[in-house]
Amino acid sequence: MSYKSEDLSIPFGSLVVVTGANGFIASHVCDQLLAIGYRVRGTVRNNNRAGWMLPFFEARYGPDKFSLVEVPDMAASGAYDEAVIGASGLCHVATPVMQSYNPHEGIPIVVNGTLNALEAAAKAPSVKRVVLTSSSTAAASPQPNKEFLINSNTWNEMAVEAAWAPPPYEGDQRRLDVYSASKTQGEQAAWKFVKEQKPDFVLNAVLPNANMGTILSIEHQGYPSTAGWIKALWNEFEGQEDLKFNPPQYYVNVQDNARVHVAALIFEDVQGERLFSFAHPYSWNDILAIFRKLYPQRKFLEDIPGLGEDKSVVANERAEELLKRLGRPGWTSLEESVKDITETLI
Repeated sequence: MSYKSEDLSIPFGSLVVVTGANGFIASHVCDQLLAIGYRVRGTVRNNNRAGWMLPFFEARYGPDKFSLVEVPDMAASGAYDEAVIGASGLCHVATPVMQSYNPHEGIPIVVNGTLNALEAAAKAPSVKRVVLTSSSTAAASPQPNKEFLINSNTWNEMAVEAAWAPPPYEGDQRRLDVYSASKTQGEQAAWKFVKEQKPDFVLNAVLPNANMGTILSIEHQGYPSTAGWIKALWNEFEGQEDLKFNPPQYYVNVQDNARVHVAALIFEDVQGERLFSFAHPYSWNDILAIFRKLYPQRKFLEDIPGLGEDKSVVANERAEELLKRLGRPGWTSLEESVKDITETLI
């Protein structure tokens, strides 16, 4: 690792709060923080459901390094006030699974949850750093075969407009637009808060695309979030036919994404940045080619015609540079990220 303790905004051994700790990304953020010597307090909606994390991380890192606190409703006023007491940093990863087609229901939950986290951090004098997990869709939705640039000035205003369009509030595209708009407006609200309130902490945002790779506990997490996409393709989309129409986009290995979060939290020179956790573009056919290479004895779907490709150019150099500072060679390959999941399916 190419950094010294004086490069850090938060010294090793400090306490960091990670919200939504039992989720796919957040559990890896916890793991990466613990691995380099931080203590972690995870917030979860239900301590009983997430209780597996306590013995899991104790077995890996020893006692008294990881704890849990219950936050049943992140949109409730003051939801995180007690959770952040005594913490030096906060990673706000939690986001609800978007079931709503109605922007008046779905978007305020995310915006209010984000503001609750920032307000709690602003009231806690110990908090020096906040990292917000935004989303690739806060910048842009996938647009196959279209060449366009994604950088720190890019916002998904198209999704915001589509999400807030008049009723009827129905259909998968509306639900996706409401999710994308919630992440867009949630992140915008965070930057507005920092600009207007001028808190004592530094804010950075991480915008990941589709996360793939190791699942910490399949027994307790299943195949969560976008890791479930690989399982669905493996099973020829049985019962999940709608996923077949997922457009080409970028992937990121979930551990790389977690490391970008850690870098955004701890490095003194990373301040007020939007970091793009986009490794490389892919389509279903790229993953099918990996399946066939790794498991030649199995039969898989034929290539899906007409998928196109993601031709966007993403300003992901800074995120990869930070990965390298944490001792990685760069982005983990798609093949390795897929294999981490498929090895659990055979």
